[in-house]
Amino acid sequence: MELEGSRIIAADRQTVWEALNTVEVLQASIPGCKEMTGNAADGFEAVVTQKIGPVKATFKGAVTLTDIVEAESYRIVGEGKGGAAGFAKGGALVRLADAEGGTELIYTVEAKVGGKLAQLGSRVVSGVAKKLADQFFENFEMAVAPPEEEEEETADAEEKPKKGWFRKLTGKNT
Repeated sequence: MELEGSRIIAADRQTVWEALNTVEVLQASIPGCKEMTGNAADGFEAVVTQKIGPVKATFKGAVTLTDIVEAESYRIVGEGKGGAAGFAKGGALVRLADAEGGTELIYTVEAKVGGKLAQLGSRVVSGVAKKLADQFFENFEMAVAPPEEEEEETADAEEKPKKGWFRKLTGKNT
């Protein structure tokens, strides 16, 4: 299965790069991620629970980053095992480019699934993969994008994650 796309993130390239290499941001961005440890230099390990069609499983996996070009691109290579549900393995090329309104994050993903997941068929798996990618980028943008104006923070702001929390954490709110 292959998946390609891009997204404009309302932040400068360096901020986006740092967020892509921060375990807390990645954990908050990955749908269903229950636990994540590690760092960009040594790789990450994660526990993710997902429902794909009728199959719900907890995947344990490891991800490493290779071909790193600081603030520009890297390749992600990983594998996750979900017990009887099967496995997923693959990689992605992630590139950053300056764009009007922020940074364009461009990705190309190749993945293989096996076990019960493979029996679901490529349409189901591809549809879920696209949905999960969209959720990841929505969550990622919420963490990285500049914070909303103070007047927009209301009582229902407690129900959703605050926008730009990574930028606040790193002091990049200029």
